[in-house]
Amino acid sequence: MATGSRAVRRLCGVAASGVGLLVTASACSVDDAFHLGWPRDSVTPQAQRMFDLWIGSVVAAFAVGALVWGLIFWCVLAYRKRGGELPAQTRYNLPIEIVYSVTPFLVISVLFYYTAIIQTDVNRVSDNPDVVVNVEAFKWNWKFEYPGTNGPDGQPVYTIGTSDYVPVLVLPTNKRIQFNLKARDVIHSFWVPRMLFKRDVFPGNIADNNRFQTTIVSTGHFVGRCAELCGAYHSMMLFEVRAVTPENYERFLAEKAKGATTPAALTAIGEDPLATTTSPFETKRDADAGLPR
Repeated sequence: MATGSRAVRRLCGVAASGVGLLVTASACSVDDAFHLGWPRDSVTPQAQRMFDLWIGSVVAAFAVGALVWGLIFWCVLAYRKRGGELPAQTRYNLPIEIVYSVTPFLVISVLFYYTAIIQTDVNRVSDNPDVVVNVEAFKWNWKFEYPGTNGPDGQPVYTIGTSDYVPVLVLPTNKRIQFNLKARDVIHSFWVPRMLFKRDVFPGNIADNNRFQTTIVSTGHFVGRCAELCGAYHSMMLFEVRAVTPENYERFLAEKAKGATTPAALTAIGEDPLATTTSPFETKRDADAGLPR
């Protein structure tokens, strides 16, 4: 009996050590733990829905894990060896077999249902978006074109990065924005972490079929980057989304229509002319500005 008690104490000690190790390894605040690795302060309604799905999925996973581990420890304690007698064996128990066959199916069905609902909502597009932006990716830069606003040359105005600055995509808040995506050379990927959204950008004339829509609900500077390994300078293929008020957005387009560069147009509306960085997701422009972008 004493040997059994020592085994139980040893098992409890191992469990407590494991919990302590997990807490120490996480090394994060309660607020960070609640977000479970996802960026805080998402800036679109779609991002908030995806965040809610992520939290719900993780909570469900923790609940299932706690149940499974609880049953394991209960079996270890309740059916541990006592003397030389073999514990009662359970086999061909139809109710138990039904439970452990049906329960995973129910869990997967619920997760599939909510995933399908939210994915459909995120991918939903309106026939009449408020703003349309054509996004063209190429080694190793981004071109953002604003159709409907023409410059002095009669062509749609655009912004593009140079060896001196990262391209800045200016967008209005509280407007439904459509992004038409295409690549000039290889597969790239349009990723804005604060939107909790990423979509691959393919070469060819497929912009009409590769599009998505979203609404940015707050002003700010949000880093963007290529999330698909596309070549030697992939890590430098950065851009910034600059969300401004609708009034400042219209002023920005008016400046671009006059022939102003993007930095000059940003300065005209009181914005920092160059890309800025303010979060762990946002990496400063490489010191060697002469490398291709």
